[in-house]
Amino acid sequence: MQFKRTIGCGLVNKAFLGKQICLNGWVNKRRDHGGLIFIDLRDRTGIMQLVFNPEFNTDVHTKAHSLRSEYVIAVRGTVVDRTPETVNKELATGAWELQVTELQILNPAKSLPFTLEEASSVEEELRLKYRYLDLRRPEMREHFVLRNNIIFAMREFLQQETFYEMETPILTKNSPEGAREFLVPSRMHPGSFYALPQSPQLYKQLLMASGMERYFQIARCFRDEDLRADRQPEFTQLDVEMSFIEEADVQSLIERMLNYVLKKVMQIDIPMPIKRITYDEAFYRYGSDKPDLRFNLEIKEISPVFANTELKFLRAALDKGGKIGALHVAGREFTRSELEGWVERAQKLGASGLLWMRIKDETTVESPVSKFLSDDFVKQVRAIIPDLAPGSVLFCVAGNFKHAWETLGRLRLELAHTLNIVPKDELNFCWVTDFPLFEYDEQDKRYNAMHHPFTSPQPGWENMEPAHMKARAYDIVLNGIELGGGSIRIHNRAVQAQVFDLLGLTKEQTQEKFGFLLEAQELGFPPHGGIALGLDRFIMLLTKSASIRDVIAFPKTQRGIDPMMEAPTKVKQEQLTEYGLRFTVAVEALAKTGPAVAQQQGEK
Repeated sequence: MQFKRTIGCGLVNKAFLGKQICLNGWVNKRRDHGGLIFIDLRDRTGIMQLVFNPEFNTDVHTKAHSLRSEYVIAVRGTVVDRTPETVNKELATGAWELQVTELQILNPAKSLPFTLEEASSVEEELRLKYRYLDLRRPEMREHFVLRNNIIFAMREFLQQETFYEMETPILTKNSPEGAREFLVPSRMHPGSFYALPQSPQLYKQLLMASGMERYFQIARCFRDEDLRADRQPEFTQLDVEMSFIEEADVQSLIERMLNYVLKKVMQIDIPMPIKRITYDEAFYRYGSDKPDLRFNLEIKEISPVFANTELKFLRAALDKGGKIGALHVAGREFTRSELEGWVERAQKLGASGLLWMRIKDETTVESPVSKFLSDDFVKQVRAIIPDLAPGSVLFCVAGNFKHAWETLGRLRLELAHTLNIVPKDELNFCWVTDFPLFEYDEQDKRYNAMHHPFTSPQPGWENMEPAHMKARAYDIVLNGIELGGGSIRIHNRAVQAQVFDLLGLTKEQTQEKFGFLLEAQELGFPPHGGIALGLDRFIMLLTKSASIRDVIAFPKTQRGIDPMMEAPTKVKQEQLTEYGLRFTVAVEALAKTGPAVAQQQGEK
């Protein structure tokens, strides 16, 4: 290369006035004023204005006429002050310009499929097909600068806390930890498969058995799940594990780390200690195990008010052991059509119905069921909701407690965002603790681990029914999104075997899947626990991005496709044969029509 750069475009300052420098970068913008040609040259540090004047060099000026957006060029020239009226206060380098005397076109660029200025408004799939263009945008670069700085600060903090950074395998054993795994066929062992890790869970526990005591890893994880805005098939997490600790030790460490990282990188102080709320309280008040605490719209149970109701649908819900919950919205005028519109929105959120009530005065309630309400209805509700006042609206859902409260939780978020009561710039962390150990699957009629099967139960669990057992588990939540989850792990073989038994695993299945873990637990396994934080979600929240795809360099679409690399791809039968594999009728049906039809074909 003829002119190797001496400084980044965005780093030029008054110290370079009158000096010759070389800059390399992309043509961000070109303005031809006839005699003078102005180029905004961009690299990752910022933008510097170049001036091509025939008085400096006629040949260079003529060559500059051919420059277009995204040409890659190298230039040499002298830094001078801009005239006062042309100073650009929006740019760090806006007080200076480079009088170019030499130019080398390193690579021209043909017309782009979209301009960088319009990238945010084009279809996402097109942006991902040309992701390298999308990433040239300054706002995208800023996402990854922040990501780099956050991860570097995490490493720095954990090194100071005497943690070892260690790596765990990507090719591992298929094990039932919850999500569906990606499988990798083994050529050397036909008929056998590796699995890509959902997390380093078992390996990090075995590192505790190894005596490492304090481990962390910036870990790549893989889950073959349906995708959404905050989920990708491959993602990155901060993985942490510690020996000889209790829940409070992990929580304190993470609080101090978050405070250190945010203060260092973003000059943000977070309140310490972070608020704690139990799972039961979080679900009862907010209808979620990841409550958004930035606003005060809480669910209130009003079942007692309807204890003697004649309304059939409410009576039926209560007689089946269900509950009635309400969201109280004050200080907001709703039209009748808006209220009816919320009924439809609630149904889309999973409610079988939504009952609204507008408080007119101490004795009058406007509602589709107003004639069924007692004269002292307002007084009874005010005993539960003290700030109930004329103009207030109640949105009520009745039914099975879990389903009704989950629906109210979703409705709570929908109302808050529609009413614009969610603070935009607040970072609101909380710990959710005391999770159930198991959750019951109505479809399969069996219990599943709420976190994972290696989570330690709370004391006294031996004398309880599985539905009442609590786990030594904790999640950290940021602005209503689960940022990370962890637990104190089981380190005793007998306890681990009992948990596997409650999950319905036979001794043969336990030995096949987890024999290595059970054996390790008999060979000096220390008490231990840890946590994993989703780094993609964290950066998404810090950058106020709508999707984690905006903070992952090369993400997949919601259909799990990489449009740029055109992955996944079909594989020729010759390659499959090396692994002892072949396509079946069911797989061909799956490719054409989807999983349901393929399953039917396979059953036939």
